[in-house]
Amino acid sequence: MKSTELKTGRTFGVTFEHQSDFFQELSSFCKENQVQQGYIPMFIAGFSEVELVGTCSKIDDVNAPVWDKVHLSNVEACGCGTIAYDSDEDKISPHIHVNTGIKSYSASGHTSHLLSAKVLFLVEMLIVEVLQPDMRRVVDPNLYNIGLLQFI
Repeated sequence: MKSTELKTGRTFGVTFEHQSDFFQELSSFCKENQVQQGYIPMFIAGFSEVELVGTCSKIDDVNAPVWDKVHLSNVEACGCGTIAYDSDEDKISPHIHVNTGIKSYSASGHTSHLLSAKVLFLVEMLIVEVLQPDMRRVVDPNLYNIGLLQFI
């Protein structure tokens, strides 16, 4: 286990516009407000389209990450995540997970890593800026080259 005390900065309430791209809106918010890192303790959303990590195929290595995706339509969602900073690309590196319910299928649920989403009506989100320490995603070659959150 690794842990560190976070020095937090500003806290924001953020809404995203109907039909907007979730990750573009998040990136625009961070750029406009000069937020490079932080965490999202919660958000609620409607998504007309969403892609989550998942597969219906046989998985050969159950310990390896799944690189496939599942496409869903017209879902309600709640989620949370972290925002690290990618200094090489000069952009944020969000890691968001969601719980979704497909409205037309008795709100049947899917839970996974969010890959993409198009807003349906709303996103209502809280974002907490982290001032220190620096939060980065460092690729670990011993763990399938996954970028893991590090406090630097």
